[in-house]
Amino acid sequence: MWTTYKHIIQRYPRISLSKERHLIKKAQNGSKKSKDEIVLRHVSFLIFRIHKVVFPEFIQRFGEDLLEETILIVYNKIESYDLDYRDKHGNLKPVRLISYIWKRIDGFIIDYLKKEMKSRALYKDIMDLTQTEENL
Repeated sequence: MWTTYKHIIQRYPRISLSKERHLIKKAQNGSKKSKDEIVLRHVSFLIFRIHKVVFPEFIQRFGEDLLEETILIVYNKIESYDLDYRDKHGNLKPVRLISYIWKRIDGFIIDYLKKEMKSRALYKDIMDLTQTEENL
C-alpha cells in the first residue's frame, strides 16, 4: 500500500530548517508550489506517525484515509505556523514544522480511529438488533 509513496519520499527528502522556513514563508505569502513542496517533504513523517500510533490491522483498513486527512492538516498548519516564534524569554526560537504538527497529527489519528470504531460498533449493534427482530 505504501509503495506508491516511495517515489515521493525519495524525490522530496528532508531539508534543513532554514530551507524549510524559507518555503513556509513563501507558502504563507501565497505560493502554492512552496506549500505543495512542504507537504510532499513531510509525507514520510506522516507515514511514520501513522505506523507509530496505529495497529497494523488498522493501517491496512484506514491507512490511506489517515494519510489523506493528515496531509490536509499539514496544509492548514502551514498557514498558522509562526515564523516569529519566541521562547518565554523573548528569544527567537525557530522550530521545525514537524515539532509544530506532531501532536495534532497523533491526536487526529487517535480521534479518527475512535470515531471509526464507535461507528462500526454502532453499525454492528444495529445489525444485531435487526437480526434479532427478524428471528422473532
